[in-house]
Amino acid sequence: MSNSPSDAAEPTGDLTLRTLAMPADANPAGDIFGGWVMAQMDLAAGMRATEVAMGRVVTAGVKEINFRLPVKVGDTLCIYINVVKVGRTSMTLDVQAFARRALTSRREKVTEATFVMVALDEAGKPRPVHPRTA
Repeated sequence: MSNSPSDAAEPTGDLTLRTLAMPADANPAGDIFGGWVMAQMDLAAGMRATEVAMGRVVTAGVKEINFRLPVKVGDTLCIYINVVKVGRTSMTLDVQAFARRALTSRREKVTEATFVMVALDEAGKPRPVHPRTA
């Protein structure tokens, strides 16, 4: 387990999602699957982007995700979101995942990534993030 300063960093951004890591999400060693962690990050990014866009969004891309530390069964996964940039139809979000270790108050950054989300209209086509009102 790494003890670098970045692992001990405090989260930045808004706490957007908290969920409990359950046995069904783990491999036989008790580590939570990385795909489950990434899915929770995508869910949180979608929630925050929907608020910013005031409507439907989709994930257009995820830039480099590195799993620093494992999440274990019983940990609470906390996802923090920073809106980094809002463009015409897309936005860039910094997504940080922290694990609050089971039965302790210890919190560790387990992964982070940059998500790019695109606002869509009713037909599924890109639309301005902040549509003009008539």
